[in-house]
Amino acid sequence: MSAKRGRVFSGARPTGRQHLGNYLGAIKNYIALQDDYDCVYCVVDIHALTTLETTHNLKENTLDMVLDWLAAGMDPKKSIIFIQSHVPEVTELHTYLSMVTPLGKLTDLPTFKDKVRENPNNINYGLVGYPVLMAADILLYKADTVPVGVDQAPHIEFTREIVRSFNYHYSTNVLIEPKMKVTEFPKIIGIDGQLKMSKSLDNHIEMAGTAEETTKRVMLMVTDPARQRRSDPGNPDICNVFAMHKIFSSPQEVSMVNVECRRAGIGCVDCKKLLAHNLNKNLEPFRQRRAALAQNEGAIWDILHDGSKRAKVIAEKTMTEVRDSIGLP
Repeated sequence: MSAKRGRVFSGARPTGRQHLGNYLGAIKNYIALQDDYDCVYCVVDIHALTTLETTHNLKENTLDMVLDWLAAGMDPKKSIIFIQSHVPEVTELHTYLSMVTPLGKLTDLPTFKDKVRENPNNINYGLVGYPVLMAADILLYKADTVPVGVDQAPHIEFTREIVRSFNYHYSTNVLIEPKMKVTEFPKIIGIDGQLKMSKSLDNHIEMAGTAEETTKRVMLMVTDPARQRRSDPGNPDICNVFAMHKIFSSPQEVSMVNVECRRAGIGCVDCKKLLAHNLNKNLEPFRQRRAALAQNEGAIWDILHDGSKRAKVIAEKTMTEVRDSIGLP
């Protein structure tokens, strides 16, 4: 890969078809970074194993997610796109990093506590070591920049601490401390109007849904809870539909909704219909590209296999340096 501003790494669990929260909160940023950075984007299938009860859909979910990535604008000519388990050096590095990671630090991390709350009946060894594997993902590819939300800052600092601990313990500077690049987009609220958009909460809107499916989901969106009747004035400032209008509707339409909602000139149903129309209009080019890509699944796997080969070149070089630093025979 040609030298640019630096190297970005980011990974996502294979959750299948992506929703608007995934796109606005991460994918859109991934695409924008491609012109300025060497980007390494990974389907973290090993991470997924820590919470999955069944892996029957793992391959299908991987394909669906990568289809969305590519249709949205992720470019395999600009970025390395690959599957985590296809470069097994990451598990070797994970093992070495675990030797310099205090157990108490792992159990204190907010990410671990969140996973315990989400999976109280499956607190496995992999779940405890999850942050170390995440650190290995970043460090294996010598990424100096990691795009994350503010809520993930503790993980990046944890990775930096692992680097300092490893380098000090083995008297080396082979691993580099990554910096955090905070994504600018705010948290995307789901159709319930309260919680972050999520598949597990069934409050999401899929990017690849049909126009009819998208419209149906939009019509379920919760608006201003204080507005009970069509004649009641609303408050767009606390309305999730209006928040989405600001992203997908024209400035003129946003202004109109802002004014008319406050004086009951437009009802919630019409407001949602307008949003659904504009959302489908925005998503149509993406859906067409995705449909075309889906006609040749083999080409998608070829992209992932090629990405794994390119990622492995970096990984093997890093691991040679790591083993030499440790003094392994």
